[in-house]
Amino acid sequence: MLNWGILILRLGIGIMFTAHGLQKAFGFFGGPGIKGFSQMLSGLGFAPAMPWAYLAAYTEALGGIFLIMGLYTRSSAAMLLVLIVIAAIKVHLGKGFFLSNGGFEYTFVIAAVCLSLVLLGSGKFSIFH
Repeated sequence: MLNWGILILRLGIGIMFTAHGLQKAFGFFGGPGIKGFSQMLSGLGFAPAMPWAYLAAYTEALGGIFLIMGLYTRSSAAMLLVLIVIAAIKVHLGKGFFLSNGGFEYTFVIAAVCLSLVLLGSGKFSIFH
């Protein structure tokens, strides 16, 4: 059952990160695209914002795809963990815990899943097994 649980974690968080990365990189699913995302990062103090926007958007999109496939699971999950912790600190931490107030509740859960995958690896149902 452990391998099924890992697969569910990988697919769930992988689909979520892929979708968010595609929003940021290409404007898919009603997202801002790279220019809009860069402007948002600029407002958060990232300078120069455009390279950071590309790095974050492609980390999310490719990292999510890698998690779905079970490819480089530990390193992909680690990079996504760093990304989500930075998002939590820069955007949500000052608003408390609960999502209803803009807090870090959602990013906390995502970080927990990423850390779990760093520790567990890809499981049996992956490209490398």
